[in-house]
Amino acid sequence: MLPYVSIIAYLCKQIMTTMTINDTQDEIIEEFGALDDWMDKYQLLIDLGSEQEPLAEQYKTEQNLIDGCQSRVWLQADYVKKESEDGGPETGVIVFSAESDALIVKGIVTLLIRVLSGHTPQEILDADLYFIEQIGLKEHLSPTRSNGLLAMVKQMRMYALAFGNKE
Repeated sequence: MLPYVSIIAYLCKQIMTTMTINDTQDEIIEEFGALDDWMDKYQLLIDLGSEQEPLAEQYKTEQNLIDGCQSRVWLQADYVKKESEDGGPETGVIVFSAESDALIVKGIVTLLIRVLSGHTPQEILDADLYFIEQIGLKEHLSPTRSNGLLAMVKQMRMYALAFGNKE
């Protein structure tokens, strides 16, 4: 089994470096590609979900529940100003945190956070989330979990749209 870094480490890494959304997707594709069978890939999702920091109770609200998920999934988005690496003006990035009552779903949302968190609203809106198909996630999820995945992505993009309009 591959070693895993906590989601907090990924968030810090993404916020502090210039790692692109595609770089992160390529990393995930490589990690899942190292596993041959889908039972191992499911276990990786469960492990990722287990390592995720719990969402603070104050964010487990009806407003943060994602509609369309069979499991309960709470998604919190915060808009954070980040200093420009080239000395230019500050940019705003979105930092996501989430929790689910189902381990596989928690692993899925952890992957989405890893890919999208720490990026600008426009980067999130422009992102082609190709890793979902390339790791085989779409074809190996039940129809209800696939709908939940789409609902999570949609909600993350809605936050990006809302924060982008405030800029």
